[in-house]
Amino acid sequence: MLNQLRLDHANMARMLHVLQLKQKKLEKGERPNFQLMREVVDYILAYMEDFTAPLERVFVERLKAKAPDQVSQVEDMLSDYRRLKPRLERLSADIDTVLMDMVLPMDRFAEDLKQYLAAHRSYLRQERENLFPLVEKHFDEDDIAALRQALPEGAEKELGRLQQAYPELYAKLKGADVPVV
Repeated sequence: MLNQLRLDHANMARMLHVLQLKQKKLEKGERPNFQLMREVVDYILAYMEDFTAPLERVFVERLKAKAPDQVSQVEDMLSDYRRLKPRLERLSADIDTVLMDMVLPMDRFAEDLKQYLAAHRSYLRQERENLFPLVEKHFDEDDIAALRQALPEGAEKELGRLQQAYPELYAKLKGADVPVV
């Protein structure tokens, strides 16, 4: 389970890197692939809703029993993570605006994207430096099993579905040529 969380962490970092490349294009005054950005944002939003939220509850419950002195710090971290979602939803709405050929100030959008990326990367750093060590130090096999149980039924199948739903993103992450549609 911890390996899966680390893999998810690495995949999220890759997603953020894709967005950062698009954000850099915006800063240069170039037009990035907004459809790919749409796929990344949709994927992250789906991941937040379907996978992260169920894990949070069980994680905090188990941590209260194992290391109650760490709960406040973790709850603060998780609160920071939850604040990412409305920011990402706003970026999603802005991408929709662009994809519908409506006017949107690109400098504001680029800055909002830059700020979101910085905040999400900060959370990933906290996760790596604080959350994972807590799991390693305090959680036993039963705790890990409880985390695994917290995932929605068919989580692996859902990840496969997301992969199929976002082929351009998948191709980009794998370094493959993206077919032109």
